[in-house]
Amino acid sequence: MDLSTVLGIVVALGGILLGQAIEGGSLLQILQPTAAMIVFGGTIGAVMISFPMSVLKQAASDLIHVFKEDKVQPNDVIDEVVRFTNKARREGIISLEKDAAGVKDEFFRKSIMMAVDGSEPKELRQTMEVELQYMEERGDYSPKVYEAAGGYSPTVGIIGAVLGLIQVMQHLDKRDGVASANILFLPAAGKLKFKHRKRMIIKEMMLEGTLGILEGQNPRLIETKLTSFLDEQYQKLRQQEAATKTKRQAA
Repeated sequence: MDLSTVLGIVVALGGILLGQAIEGGSLLQILQPTAAMIVFGGTIGAVMISFPMSVLKQAASDLIHVFKEDKVQPNDVIDEVVRFTNKARREGIISLEKDAAGVKDEFFRKSIMMAVDGSEPKELRQTMEVELQYMEERGDYSPKVYEAAGGYSPTVGIIGAVLGLIQVMQHLDKRDGVASANILFLPAAGKLKFKHRKRMIIKEMMLEGTLGILEGQNPRLIETKLTSFLDEQYQKLRQQEAATKTKRQAA
């Protein structure tokens, strides 16, 4: 579970409801179901017109990533690459065939298998970079859907008022649309962009690690190169893990 997403929603909604209560307003004004139907129904309809169904299905399935932490962590990738490198130097790169079959990440598995099959480094890089470009483009689809929803929802709120629905919306005017845009749709787009970029960095690490194995580079050199991909948080975590490992070996 992505704790920042959950806490963000709780803080945002809690602040709005508390502010409304302090000002003497009724909570039912904000939680008015008819207004929500107008805003969300109109927004979803507009988004459906804007994107093909395949992209909408992807965006719906990707929404879970806003609330869920990614399973693959960059430090785990480095450890696996170093392990593969050491084995390849001892037993030859062909020895990684069975290990590659057990790799869960499809991109990494394909990279290792190409190396095992004797691909040249240039050929391997070109092939996998084409796949990375496709993944990069495809990963932008879902954020664009939620960004579009964030743009439409305030406008739908205005349309509701213009169409004489002020009474139905109980003087909310476009507030439901603005709230849904800034609490749900746009933040979801931002989180999906961030997580997609993190996944792409991990894929780049996998590719560089595989090329290092194929070229017979020193495991320490590969580890140093891959560590440079990490942000400060993960670098500190890796240093702490290395220090703990050293202490255990010394004991």
